[in-house]
Parts: sequence; C-alpha cells; structure tokens
Amino acid sequence: MPHLIAVLPGDGIGPEVTAAARRVLETLELDLVFEEAPVGGKAYDTAGHPLPVATLDLARRSDAILFGAVGDTRYDGLERALRPEQAILGLRKELGLFANLRPARLFKGLEDASALRPEIAATIDLVIVRELTGDVYFGLKSRGTTAEGLREGRDLMRYDEAEVARIARVGFQTARTRQGRLCSVDKANVLETSQLWRDVVIEVSAEYPDVALTHMYVDNAAMQMVRDPGQFDVIVTGNLFGDILSDQASMCAGSIGMLPSAALGATGRGLYEPIHGSAPDIAGQGKANPCAAILSAAMLLRHSLNLGEPADRIEVAVGRAIADGARTADLGGDLSTDAMTDRILATL
Repeated sequence: MPHLIAVLPGDGIGPEVTAAARRVLETLELDLVFEEAPVGGKAYDTAGHPLPVATLDLARRSDAILFGAVGDTRYDGLERALRPEQAILGLRKELGLFANLRPARLFKGLEDASALRPEIAATIDLVIVRELTGDVYFGLKSRGTTAEGLREGRDLMRYDEAEVARIARVGFQTARTRQGRLCSVDKANVLETSQLWRDVVIEVSAEYPDVALTHMYVDNAAMQMVRDPGQFDVIVTGNLFGDILSDQASMCAGSIGMLPSAALGATGRGLYEPIHGSAPDIAGQGKANPCAAILSAAMLLRHSLNLGEPADRIEVAVGRAIADGARTADLGGDLSTDAMTDRILATL
C-alpha cells in the first residue's frame, strides 16, 4: 500500500524548497503518493485561516508531512490567532508532535562557510532534541496594564513532569543511537520550570544507565557551542531554549539553509521541515538553498516510513554534491535552487 505524503508548501521560499525535496523523493521511485494543501498565509488568503480544516484533515490522514515554511510581514497586522505561524503551532498541537529533532553537522567543504574557525567548525556533529508543545509558546498569554498605568505583556512558562519525562526519553533514546552522551540544557539557577525539568531528567536517567547525562545552563550552552561544539552529542531542552540554540547551531554548521528537522509524536507520523523559515525577501527568485528541505525528506523516510537505505542515499548525495563544489548563494556560490537540486539528483 502506498504511503501518503501530505505536502504543505506554505509561504515565501517554502514552495520552492518543498518542490526540490519532492523531486528527490520522486526520483527514488518509492511507493509514495503526494497530496498538496495550502497552509500559512496562502491558506489565510484562500480560506480565511492559516490551518484550514481540509489541510488539517489531510495531515491527519497522511503517513508523514513535508512542510515548507510559513510567515510574511504582510500578515503582521492580523490578530495572533490568524497569523501564518499559528499553522505550524496548530499542527504540532493537533497531531501531538512533541519532539523536535534538529541535527547539525558540518558537511565537508563548508568549513569556510561556518561562522567558526574551520578547525572548530569541523567538530560539530550533534542533535538538538527540542520539546515542541509546551513552554512559553503554549502557556497562557495576556496583555494588561500595571498599577502605574504602563502596558505589560505576560507569557507563562510551564511544564508538567509528564511532558518533561517524555521528551527526556526521546533525548536518551537518541543518544543511544549515537555516542551515548546527553546534555540537558535549562536555566535551573533562576527558573522553577527549569528546576523541575532538571529534577525529572535526572529521575528518567535511571532508565538509561548506558547514557552519560550532564547538565548545562542555557547561556553557558550557547557559549560552549561556539567555543567547542564537538563536546556535544545530543542536547535535550525546552521549546524556547531549543528554538534559539538550533538556529545558533545552523551558523556553526555553515548556513541555516543546511539544517533539516523532524517533529515527531507517539504514533510514528512526523512533520518534516527546513528550519530556515519563509525568507520572503528572496521568494520567487530561485536563490533559496534546497538542502535543508531535501535533508528533511531524508529524515521523513527514516523516521516515519522506516526507509533507512534511501534516506542514507539522499544524505550522501547532498554531501558529495557539496564536496564537489555545488553552492547556493548562502554558501558563497551562485547556483539557483533548481540548479543545486539538479546537482544533488545527478549525484544521487
């Protein structure tokens, strides 16, 4: 029976990079069926909501979701519930996608593209496991006025112990497949939410005696990632800290255009997207780097469809194309989105 892949291109460069990833998947001639639907700003324009009922229904019926990007300044005046970004938050919540895997490694040949010195950049090979459905992004939000008449905003940072335990287990299990080292990142010296996080991670660690657990405050982790990224194997952290650290990791690895991600739930269905966002300033110009979307497609095959061999082939093809000099503008080259995809397909 064929696997149904929901394709949600979204806004900005999302349609361009998603089309590139789909070309790669189709070239492999796997038993896949693709069905496309609008999401984000494009969906608001046509249906009045960033996550229409039909799009959510497709996502629920699918075996995996290939996602582009959402967002554009044109929608900043909308009420928050109707902004394009609410589509991705809604998908995570409705599908129970609580675990975000964001691998970051430097492909050979991109040493000079990294913000770090080449000899330091060459050591980065890590996975950030980010909790996706809690923290300040999903906590209670409000606006109000102080006793002095000043406007104020409030965002509640919260986790319960079950939420921390389940993402901790994903972190430990991921570390088991790599070097067996897990660093839990928090801010337990000042935040009660982080103290609970640390306490629960330590409790869960008893189930994984084969994994070495360490702890680090998020400010130190940010510093250590640029000082000595090779010290990290797997990082597990909350939604806010994970969002920031994974973008930082992207520049250590050469470009935000190189980093894929997987959002996973308990059922095996996942949402796969590049972390670079919609980049509306270059949309439609053929300048977008398709590598992160193509590598996200590889993660889709591996994590949701259990097709490790073709996933490996995609990752090797991307690495060889880059080693042979294929570069888009963000990597210091001049290849268009389509031309970069062509190089990867030729290698594949």
